[in-house]
Amino acid sequence: MDKENMHQGLFSIDEARQLILDGKTLLIAGAEELLAQLPLGDWIGGTSPYFIAPNHNGMIAHEQLFISDISKIADSCYIKAYDKNELTSIYNEAGEGGFSVIIIPATSSVHASFALDAPTYDNFGSQPLIGWIAGAPIDQLGERRPRVFNGKKGESYIDHAIIMHVNIVKSKSIDIGHINIFSQGAGDTLTFLEDGFSFTHVLVNGVKVNFTDYIVTNDIDIRLPLIADYYGALVNISLQDVDAKRGVRFYAPVFTGIKYKWAAPLGNYGETLSNKIKSIDLESSEIVFSCNCILNYLHSHLEGNKNEQFTGLISYGEIAYQLLNQTLVYLIVSDI
Repeated sequence: MDKENMHQGLFSIDEARQLILDGKTLLIAGAEELLAQLPLGDWIGGTSPYFIAPNHNGMIAHEQLFISDISKIADSCYIKAYDKNELTSIYNEAGEGGFSVIIIPATSSVHASFALDAPTYDNFGSQPLIGWIAGAPIDQLGERRPRVFNGKKGESYIDHAIIMHVNIVKSKSIDIGHINIFSQGAGDTLTFLEDGFSFTHVLVNGVKVNFTDYIVTNDIDIRLPLIADYYGALVNISLQDVDAKRGVRFYAPVFTGIKYKWAAPLGNYGETLSNKIKSIDLESSEIVFSCNCILNYLHSHLEGNKNEQFTGLISYGEIAYQLLNQTLVYLIVSDI
């Protein structure tokens, strides 16, 4: 593939440096050691080692960076790091007629704050917001802290979100889409006594039970997320871990006052995802950024296998206005 015309793909460290020096506006994912070597410029980045690149199988890349070049739609950009208290202002600082890209380090306080509170932010949803949760190799979770990078200042953070606010060129329009392969099942209704990511007990049809025992006893397929109907939008809450001592942990928070059900069983996970991706209509537009969940990657056995319909980074959470799980999100651009 001609890298001159490629919006997304794998690049060497030298190729990445040259793109930055050429004044490109970039979204970059890769190993911390590589991101730390890049020069100053109009870019933001986050640690994410898993990718599906053009003409490549699903893979983990230690020596290359995955880059989304948004230069053709970016008239100008403004980059800023936000702590958990400052995040409430992100929609007010987005400008007019553009969009914002956010990267948040997994397991940080800003991750929890955004996950719990984003829908309450002032002017929530008034501008398109897309991005990903930065992570680490699965075998290093808990050992390496995910990190995000401000390419404009040459700074990196483990407890801040990094956001690029983009003003788009007048001849282009953008839109955010997402793919969710799950639907609510018809089984038990689960509710929770508090907001959060981790629980030892849950209310099942109104009765308090040990959460781990409930999952084991009922032989719950933990590849399937809990699903809530948030005022007409189905939102996945994916399981991270089920442990007899620590209880049940999620990749996104659950909330009191919301009714949850397990997702309906799938047939073949990989085929279901692939067919959904094929259904994206790109007749008059093109994808300039996309990310897919690490759980979709693992459960579809994408490592070492091609997925011709999707090119993008693999994340520990996807952001399309708010935090999502087990979804694919994408930014499309069209001519006006």
